[in-house]
Amino acid sequence: MPENKKIIWADDEIFQLKPHIIFLEERGYTVEEVHSGEDALALVQNGGYDLILLDEMMPGMDGLTTLEEIRKFDKRIPVVMITKSMEETLMEDAIGKEIAEYLVKPVNPHQILSTLKKIFESDRIVGQQLTRDYTTEYRDMSTRPSQKASPEQWLDLAYWLAEWDVILDNHPELGLTQTHRDFRRECNAEFGRFVELNYQRWVWAERDERPMLSVDVAPERLIPALRNGEKVFFILVDCMRLDQWLSVERMLSDYYTVETDVFYSLLPSATPIARNAIFSGLFPYEISIRYPDLWIDPTEDSASRNRYEHQLLDKLIAQSGINLQGDTKYIKILDPEEGESLVLRLKSYLSAPMTSVVANFLDILAHSRAASEVLREISPDESAYRSVMKTWFSHSSLLKTLRAISAENVTVIITTDHGSTIGRRGTKAFGKKDTSTNLRYKFGDNINCEERGGIFVRNPKDWRLPAFTKTTNFIIAKEDYYFVYPTHFSQFERQYRNSFLHGGISLEEMVIPVAVLRSK
Repeated sequence: MPENKKIIWADDEIFQLKPHIIFLEERGYTVEEVHSGEDALALVQNGGYDLILLDEMMPGMDGLTTLEEIRKFDKRIPVVMITKSMEETLMEDAIGKEIAEYLVKPVNPHQILSTLKKIFESDRIVGQQLTRDYTTEYRDMSTRPSQKASPEQWLDLAYWLAEWDVILDNHPELGLTQTHRDFRRECNAEFGRFVELNYQRWVWAERDERPMLSVDVAPERLIPALRNGEKVFFILVDCMRLDQWLSVERMLSDYYTVETDVFYSLLPSATPIARNAIFSGLFPYEISIRYPDLWIDPTEDSASRNRYEHQLLDKLIAQSGINLQGDTKYIKILDPEEGESLVLRLKSYLSAPMTSVVANFLDILAHSRAASEVLREISPDESAYRSVMKTWFSHSSLLKTLRAISAENVTVIITTDHGSTIGRRGTKAFGKKDTSTNLRYKFGDNINCEERGGIFVRNPKDWRLPAFTKTTNFIIAKEDYYFVYPTHFSQFERQYRNSFLHGGISLEEMVIPVAVLRSK
């Protein structure tokens, strides 16, 4: 029942609406009856009312004029305009003055009640329904995390978790957020065991015997579009989680039909490995053998390890037997100036048969957050991190670009190389401290780790990873662990706790989106 909601109903024939008013009062509403716009305005000026039902056609001050005067005193009170007219211009005038609803006479009591419930009780009703939906779906999903589950079942579970991440961001009052986070953590514990048992088989299996991996993105999304003669923008947003993509996907729905799928990032789920695999269509070991001049040098800094993406993608296109009419283009967005350059030079990029765009904002944010108290304050958890991502995307040159090219005959493919997860528990790594610096994976000579927190890859080739020396090993963190060397363990564990990290085995890092966008 509504809690003492007081309503003004202004209509010059209000006496004819007495049955409607009695119907509402029986359901807990208090209705003040007035015969004119002037009387309605006088009540508004006195204050204390929650909504106005306003007839559009009244002698003296008509509905729209009354609405204008009401807005001078109260810009927030909901107003429901009721009219006999269905003229489009009248509707637009009323909507332009920010009415809550527009009803056409004759109206019946249930129609009015439905409108009031929508305005006053929608949050409660939606919340109750969401709670029922979550509870029902949770019962089913809670049986899914299993080492015996199929790769597709794990992908479905990851998608479900990400969808509810986004939904619960908008409904913290439901009290389901902690339950959802706890379930995600339970899923990741089982997912680590699942990947440890199956990943090595995946990377050696034929395509029809394994799930979609990073190496399949270009051959199965980009190459077919080019083969069909479509002009393509291939956009990779570095370090974008599935939940982050779902939080911004709606911003594009007015411009595109969006088909989102999910796949598994290669391990380690980090830029040098997973992104080179996407652009080449090859596993890291094959890249190191086939294109040694285009492969990473472990002594180089991470910023230089993806210098050859453009070349690798061009080679993949050529090897697929596609003869493009013109050269492909490539741009990497590392700062706002480079983003604006993309917008300003868009015609030039649109002239190419294919343009690749790499946007690094989220990866830069993840790395910068560890060193910035301000960034940690505004993004303390995954929900806040999604909010930051939405804010960036809504004002980004990338969104400007996507809106602009929606008017062109261009197919857009958006994906990422890996996601990220919050590191909450330190685990010990053993080896030389000058190996690799990533906290979720490391490679080096005779490196090892505690079994509880990570996977030890003795022979990199077994995982189709490159070996830089005869004694190169990899260690890859599971769940929410991150690697810390034993020396000063407690100090560094505290320093990096609650950082957004990538390179390891978690649903957030490994299950990532690829979306195909076609203009409406």
